[in-house]
Formats: sequence, C-alpha cells, structure tokens
Amino acid sequence: MNINKVMLVGRLTRDPEIRTTNSGSTVASFGLATNRYWTDKNGQKQDETEFHNIVIFGKLAELAGQYLVKGQEAYFEGRLQTRAYTGKDNIERKVTDIVVSEMQFGAKPQGGGQGSYGAPRPAASGQANQVSQNNASVATAPVAPAPVAQEEIPTINLDDEQEEVKIEDVP
Repeated sequence: MNINKVMLVGRLTRDPEIRTTNSGSTVASFGLATNRYWTDKNGQKQDETEFHNIVIFGKLAELAGQYLVKGQEAYFEGRLQTRAYTGKDNIERKVTDIVVSEMQFGAKPQGGGQGSYGAPRPAASGQANQVSQNNASVATAPVAPAPVAQEEIPTINLDDEQEEVKIEDVP
C-alpha cells in the first residue's frame, strides 16, 4: 500500500497569489512556514523553521484568495507533488509543492490583518473578479462587500503550542 499525505499547521509567508488556468480553473499559491521547537542536550531551547510551497485548486483556491492573509495561521492537508522546470540559466530544477485538498483557517496575524472572517478581502480597484460557475467562466465587476454578521469561527493558536511535548503527557 502507498500513501502520500501531508498535514501542516503554520503561518502564511505571503498573501495568496490567485491565477486562472487556460481551462478556467482557479489556482492559489503561497508560502507556509512551520516551526519545530526542542531542548538540546545542554538544556538550551532550540527552534527550526521550514518553508513549504502551497498550491490549491478550484473552490478552495477561491476561498484561500478571499480569506487568507500573510501571517495568518492555517491548517492544510494534501499531498506532495514534485515538478521540474528549466531556470533562466538553462539549469533544470525540481520543486516540491503541497497540493491541498482540505484547509482550516486559523487566527489572523496580530496587529492588523485584513478585517474579520466574515468580510472577504476586497478586489483591487479596477480589477475584475474571475468566478467559476458550472464550468463557465464569468467576469464580474468588483463590489463592496455587504455587511456580514460576525460569526465565531474556531481557530488554531500556534503560540500556545511552543512548549516541548513530554512522552509522559501522552495518553
């Protein structure tokens, strides 16, 4: 049996970049940073940061583009996919992406963010939003978001998880 599954909880390193493929499918891509904390043999607290390329397709990509912002915590589940390309220097390179199948929003970044979960980010002025309906692409003009009632959404707080897990704490 083979399995290719990834589960990550981290913070976005940049706002999602939204594109539309030739076939009309929406694609979101951005970076995600995950941290690992431990105490070394000298008793010193250590940490290490890994950076991941995240790619999301379809309706999830549209949601990511609307609601996710740089610095926000989020959970992503998906699979690893490696692709090769030739750089400008004619050297072939390989990149491993996380292709997301499920996501969950976490806490917005402290000190600003871009509003609440109930209000999507507005489109940049002068740009049209690309909306996919029944496999037909329809361009719509940007519209100011209507007021939405605040909804309590459960979040993940990574700041509470910085202590080392001890084996005796695991049931």
